[in-house]
Amino acid sequence: MASCSETSATATEEETTETLPSQKREERLRKFRELHFKRNEARKLNHQEVVEEDKRLKLPSNWEAKKARLEWELSVDEKKKECAARGEDYDRVKLLEITADDAERWERKKKKKNPDTGFAGYAEAQFRQYQRLTKQIRPDYESYEKQREDCGEDFHPTSNSLIHGTHVPTKEGIDRMVEDVEKQIEKRAKYSRRRAYNDDADIDYINERNAKFNKKAERFYGKYTAEIKQNLERGTAV
Repeated sequence: MASCSETSATATEEETTETLPSQKREERLRKFRELHFKRNEARKLNHQEVVEEDKRLKLPSNWEAKKARLEWELSVDEKKKECAARGEDYDRVKLLEITADDAERWERKKKKKNPDTGFAGYAEAQFRQYQRLTKQIRPDYESYEKQREDCGEDFHPTSNSLIHGTHVPTKEGIDRMVEDVEKQIEKRAKYSRRRAYNDDADIDYINERNAKFNKKAERFYGKYTAEIKQNLERGTAV
């Protein structure tokens, strides 16, 4: 009986001895497979980040602003559709959502905005000039009321009124108009000053644009080409 128990104990020890290395080997292989999987995942993520970064670098500099603008326009369109489905006015609903501080800030920004968009035509330029001049005029309410009392119903003329040609401007009004016209002339004179034309100067141009180009070239390169010009004039140029 003793020999049988000793034999079984020895067998158990041998199995345990063989199992421990195999378990360690399996554990190492499992860790190796996990590390290999993590490395592949990291490689894929890095490649995706590189591709995304390359796309971002190729985008225009104002892409973020354009994207935000497009998203805002889409949200506005959706709100308009919702208001139209409910039978409401979008502008009225929008004003109800604006706070007093935002409305005041928007009004200040609108007043600071420059309405002059540049020259588009003589009619638009004349209209902007008219608006700018009329804003500078301070109305005389006393003379206005007096004129309305004197004219009576003819103050607002109709097709049957004969008030045309009967109005005589006051001396103060004429002086104010003369002063305003003189200010316009003075301001206009500061914009550009026409250079005096010299009849004795050599003509080395074919039109006014070419004359301006020659003056610029002379201003920048005249000191370098002075000797060449003198040799050409004397006829000693090689």
